[in-house]
Amino acid sequence: MDQLKHVLDSFGVTWPTFLASLANFVILLVILQRFAYRPLLQVLDERRRRIAESLKQAEEIKTELAKTQAAREEVLAEGRAAAQRMIDEARQAAERLRDTKLVEATAAAQDLLHKAEQAGRREHDRLMTELRREMVGLVVATTARVTGKILTADDQRRLEAETLKELAA
Repeated sequence: MDQLKHVLDSFGVTWPTFLASLANFVILLVILQRFAYRPLLQVLDERRRRIAESLKQAEEIKTELAKTQAAREEVLAEGRAAAQRMIDEARQAAERLRDTKLVEATAAAQDLLHKAEQAGRREHDRLMTELRREMVGLVVATTARVTGKILTADDQRRLEAETLKELAA
C-alpha cells in the first residue's frame, strides 16, 4: 500500500482531490446521460427508424415499378398483337379484293371474247350470205352466156337452188 501511496503522490493525486474529482465525474456522467446521451440515442433511434422506413418504401417502389414495367410490357405486347391482327386482316382483305377483281376482270374478258366471237360469226355469216348471192349471180350470168339464151325466172330460181345446194355441201 505504501507503494501505491508513493505512486499516487508522485502523480500529485491526493485522496480528497481524487474523491472530489470522482464525484464530479459521476455527476457529469449522470448529467450527460440524462441530457446528452438519451436525446442523442433517441435521435439515432429515430434516424434508424426513418432509414428502415425509407428502405421499406424503396422496396415498395421497386416492386411497384416492376409491376408497372410488367403492365407496360403487357400493354405493348397487346398493342403489337392488335397491330399484327390489323395487318393480317388488311392483307386478307387485299387478297379478297384482288381475287374479286381478278374474277371480275376474267368475267369481263370472257364476256368481251364471247361478244367478239358472236360479232365474228355474224360477220362471217353476212359475208357467206353475200358470197352466195354473188356466186348465184355469177352462175346465172355464166350460164346465160354459155347457153346464149336469156334465162327465165323459173330457170334462174332452179339454178340458184342447185348452186346453193352445191355450196352447202
